[in-house]
Amino acid sequence: MLLRNKLVTKFTAKRLNEIDYFKMHPFEIQEKTLFSLLESAKNTAYGKEYGFEKIITKKSIPYFQEKIPINTYEDLKPYIEKIRQGKQNVLWHSPIKWFAQSSGTAEDKSKFIPVSNEALELCHFKGGKDIVAIYTNSFPETGVLKGKGLGIGGSRQINSYDGKQFYGDLSAVLIENLPLWARIMKTPAKTIALMPEWEEKIEQMAAVTLRQNITSISGVPSWMLVLMKRVLELSGKNKLSEVWASLELIIHGGVSFVPYREQFKNIIGGNKINFMETYNASEGIFSIQDQPPKDDMLLMLDYGIFYEFIETNAFLVGNTKATPLQDVKVGTNYAMLITTNAGLWRYAIGDTVVFTSTTPYRIKITGRTKHFINAFGEELIIDNAEKAMFAAAKATKAEVLEYTGAPIYMTDKTSGKHEWLIEFSQMPNDLNNFSNVFDNSLKALNSDYEAKRHKDISLGFPIIHIAKKNQFYNWLKAKGKIGGQNKIPRLYNGRKYIDELLAH
Repeated sequence: MLLRNKLVTKFTAKRLNEIDYFKMHPFEIQEKTLFSLLESAKNTAYGKEYGFEKIITKKSIPYFQEKIPINTYEDLKPYIEKIRQGKQNVLWHSPIKWFAQSSGTAEDKSKFIPVSNEALELCHFKGGKDIVAIYTNSFPETGVLKGKGLGIGGSRQINSYDGKQFYGDLSAVLIENLPLWARIMKTPAKTIALMPEWEEKIEQMAAVTLRQNITSISGVPSWMLVLMKRVLELSGKNKLSEVWASLELIIHGGVSFVPYREQFKNIIGGNKINFMETYNASEGIFSIQDQPPKDDMLLMLDYGIFYEFIETNAFLVGNTKATPLQDVKVGTNYAMLITTNAGLWRYAIGDTVVFTSTTPYRIKITGRTKHFINAFGEELIIDNAEKAMFAAAKATKAEVLEYTGAPIYMTDKTSGKHEWLIEFSQMPNDLNNFSNVFDNSLKALNSDYEAKRHKDISLGFPIIHIAKKNQFYNWLKAKGKIGGQNKIPRLYNGRKYIDELLAH
């Protein structure tokens, strides 16, 4: 253990110096990243089609933006399908052996995101090491390395097309490729972590980790809670601190942690617990919370990813004018584009972010480009809903477990409304007050919502339904979406999800 701590301290000092460098020289690092990516891929099919050689010669970011289109998954899908059929040197120069299968939400369609060796080593695993470096630097007296890190994910087994190419959800791909240092620190073993049947896997994980010294847990918050509750049931204890006395760190990402924070504190109990957010996806790790308890995240600029941003309102109406990092503004909501070391070129990842700082660059995730409600011009985003939900829960001593919202469309006789389905782990002491605080908080957070709510002319008072226990879980289970990285769609500008849930 002493040797491990010395090695970590030596690595941490070196890496923190590198992080300080990109904080001070963000534009230099980003420009270097972009042209290194172009140089690596200039002889690929995509690089030849879009003239990477000429872009490199001009060494102009505006020229790069002019010549290469903004891409969605559907735009890149024909190239990705060629790679899946065994062709190489299509989007990226090194062989693509792995694909992260992702739908992003509870939608049915799968995406197959190429994962290169460079993306694994220089982004995903580098990000994992940076989490350790940043956390141990923030908490020098930490004992997090004295035990095991419990990772919750890998809801799909690794599958193979032809014995040469493999796919599964990102966590499964990472588990299959974990370096030795990570395998030593992680639990459970791969045989359990990659079990395809999620409920059986929870049983096995709970049984095994019950007897281990768990110092950290990472994953999507809702699935962490499922495991935590099962551990308490098996142990007969009331609080996790009675089971895992050394638990000190929760690493979360994928969804907003706002509705979950108090639940985690309550279920863990006596420990002084620290929370650390990461912004990670199948396409890469993008940011890490580096100044706890502040809840924004440092944009990691040296992971082989070049960033661009489009103002969200413009993006939603088809505007493709993107700005590189140096021109972003604090407080503006942006759709994010990435160009990566796995061959995703000017890829619209589907997330929206807001910058809280430009010296250095720190962000918060505000939602998804497809997950919003704008049926009446209210432009409601997930960030608004999360904050309003938190305010309403706090005012009524409630705990929100899951929720989703959707519009009820206007008729010739009625104004429109928003309809919400909420599953509480602790019911509000006054549901009417919860509804009023929620509505008033949305008004305070969103001037467009407030304007549309004026005198109920175009948008009436929200309708709130209380979900049955496990209603969201059972809905996901019926869709074959249990576990791992599957998430509840918080907002949708249509009735698909809420109608399915209400009928379930």
